[in-house]
Amino acid sequence: MPSTTVALIFGGRSTEHEISIISAKSIAANISIERYKVIPIYITREGQWLCDGIAREILDLDLSALLRSSSPEAVAITLHDMAERRGQKSFDLDFKAAGIDVAFLTLHGTYGEDGRVQGFLDTCSIPYTGCGVLASALTMDKALTKLCVADAGLAVAPSITLLSVDYQADPEKTHALINRQFEYPFFVKPANLGSSIGISKVHHVDQLHQALKSACLLDSKVLVEKAIKGREIEVAVLGNEHPVVSVCGEIEPGSDFYDYQDKYIHNTAKLFIPARIPDELQEQVRSAALKAYKALGCRGMSRIDFFVDEQTGTIILNEVNTIPGFTDISMYPRLMEASGTPFPELAERLLQLALETIQS
Repeated sequence: MPSTTVALIFGGRSTEHEISIISAKSIAANISIERYKVIPIYITREGQWLCDGIAREILDLDLSALLRSSSPEAVAITLHDMAERRGQKSFDLDFKAAGIDVAFLTLHGTYGEDGRVQGFLDTCSIPYTGCGVLASALTMDKALTKLCVADAGLAVAPSITLLSVDYQADPEKTHALINRQFEYPFFVKPANLGSSIGISKVHHVDQLHQALKSACLLDSKVLVEKAIKGREIEVAVLGNEHPVVSVCGEIEPGSDFYDYQDKYIHNTAKLFIPARIPDELQEQVRSAALKAYKALGCRGMSRIDFFVDEQTGTIILNEVNTIPGFTDISMYPRLMEASGTPFPELAERLLQLALETIQS
């Protein structure tokens, strides 16, 4: 009989709700049923926690196909109707009474990747996969991440941070500030979202207002960032006190940049493992990833993304993801597999790293 019970927590209140479900499905398929008993816990978009029954039904959905064939709104309605139709009682959140030993988190974005659930689990004395409260909250904020890694000596793209309330109060003042400081094209990003949601590449002044308006609707803080020319390189880091770094992977976007549609709907991007950069430069990127991981206080896992100009040798940190995707196209499990850790072993290692934190 399995000796350890795992709560697989997925869904959540963020805009990355569906991607979280797909990640959880992959994790569930790769956790050893001989060693672990898995209890799926689904968090609805409204924040209701549902255990087992409806959670298992949602895991069984082919959500990838559903996203490709239906609109995001239709998918959201389907998931909502499933939860409502069953009328299942919410999980009472008594992890100890349920016999849960450890949580495997596949919650992407806000209300899951940002330290809130991590803090709740700490309060319940339940260990969990991935980073702790501080690193989760810090890396969720792209602006604060840049400040921290820059202080550690890593290069970041020039940027300015805006408050949505200030932009909404005086859009023209913000437009003038941006036009003084940036040449086109540049990026406008919500500071606290993942999966490239809400990100716009602004090519000319006519696109600026809509880009800022869209980002401000999604977040209270917005980043305006110089567009960096270079290869998009990603690295997986795994471990607590003694983290290991994967080989470098490269993404060649199928559109103007690696956006949500490119990642999860059209699947037109090309992935290269190892990355198409010289070995010496790969080692420099891996070293930079490890430096960022330690500077931010990460543990468990993170995927760290860079822009690399192989002509100049410039390495620019883009962002850090503390709960990276685990879908069938996600880079983190692919990078770890290419580095000698196949998916089932990776799931096992992440759970063991979580359980290690009990003694720390």
